Amino acid sequence: MTDLVSQMLAGDRLALTRLISKVESRSPDVLSIMSQVQEKCGQTWCIGITGPPGAGKSTLTDKVISQYRQQGKKVGVVAIDPSSPFSGGAVLGDRIRMQDHAGDDGVFIRSLGSRGSHGGLSRATREVVKLFDAYGMDVVIVETVGVGQTELDIMEIANTTIVVLTPESGDAIQTLKAGIMEIADIFVVNKADRDGSLLMQTELKAMLELGAKRSKWELPVLLVQAYKNIGVDELVKSVSQHREFLNQSESQIKHNRALSEVKEIIQEEVMKLIQTEVEQLKSQPITNPYLEAISIVKKLTPQK
Repeated sequence: MTDLVSQMLAGDRLALTRLISKVESRSPDVLSIMSQVQEKCGQTWCIGITGPPGAGKSTLTDKVISQYRQQGKKVGVVAIDPSSPFSGGAVLGDRIRMQDHAGDDGVFIRSLGSRGSHGGLSRATREVVKLFDAYGMDVVIVETVGVGQTELDIMEIANTTIVVLTPESGDAIQTLKAGIMEIADIFVVNKADRDGSLLMQTELKAMLELGAKRSKWELPVLLVQAYKNIGVDELVKSVSQHREFLNQSESQIKHNRALSEVKEIIQEEVMKLIQTEVEQLKSQPITNPYLEAISIVKKLTPQK
């Protein structure tokens, strides 16, 4: 496994692909792999792109990739697709829509299934971002499946979160009540050539002025026509400005994210142990679920 990591760090694209597959399949080697990879992380900037279905997230992602490639930056993309109900894998819809970049060695696009994760993000997403980071990607874009107010997980992964809306997204006041609005660092009103886009922008700005601010960052509300590549350059500039802003107060943010990651890792490992114990109960009658649960807890809890 060390050889595979070394090959990836040396720029082997196939090794990166194999490591991503191991992470997504939750191989027993994941903790060892990520422990080695962690030492090489810290250079990439992760951008989350989220919003309701039909907002044009994939088209916007495609244009943002092009902007960064024009700057000579290498881009990794994690496209979170709804998991197939049969295989559990991604349906690959987003990757199909980004085929213009398929032959570009400076772009690596990987679709991951959401696998029923509460926030529309699989547990593997954060680790795939780290693999891209260690591989040398300058920017990593995570495009989420767009499942509404449960998209809050993206806030724990992305450095900059872009919430994409359209004039048809409904009354801005009602939209803001959905938790998805609380995670935004940048708002994009996409398909801005349609009726109602200016009204949506005005209402969003008004609501932001009235609402409590998470930081001193002034959230931009940008009008974009992604399919025409209008306003995308301004969006990329806003991401750069947000990065500069965060760099001034980075230490506490990094510490909080590290704490969150430690918690996630522990939860996953403990759940594996619990699942092993529960599997053993399948072959025997259970007369008292509470006593069985207490027995398992005692078995997994270190005795003083």
